Amino acid sequence: MSEQPQQPNQPPGYGYPNQASGPTGQAGPYGYPQGGPQQPPGGYQTPYQQAPGYYAADPNAPYGYDPYGRPLSDKSKIVAGVLQLFLGSFGIGRFYVGNVGMGIAQLLTCGGLGFWALIDGIMYLVSNDRTDAQGRVLRG
Repeated sequence: MSEQPQQPNQPPGYGYPNQASGPTGQAGPYGYPQGGPQQPPGGYQTPYQQAPGYYAADPNAPYGYDPYGRPLSDKSKIVAGVLQLFLGSFGIGRFYVGNVGMGIAQLLTCGGLGFWALIDGIMYLVSNDRTDAQGRVLRG
């Protein structure tokens, strides 16, 4: 009989990960399959896999996500701010982002005699967390 060398007694999870690498697809020393992802014959990908670099559009975020993971709107904060600065007494900036109720309030008060429209326009331009009517962050 041939004797195999004695392995030192170590708790699981210590040592080199590829000490006992078996054939592809079998469990390795940590319980995970060894080798890369398995491709079906003929080079076709299975439906749940996507090609590298492929972006599947999310219907809740048609323009992607900001660095904090919040969905981006199709509206621009620059356009909303400029509209609010120049036509804020009519509430045009608020109508643009979809806030109809606030737009009507600005229309009836002439933009808070111009003060509300001016402050609102500046806030649209400098703020990074202004949202549209659907709650998505305005693009910059």
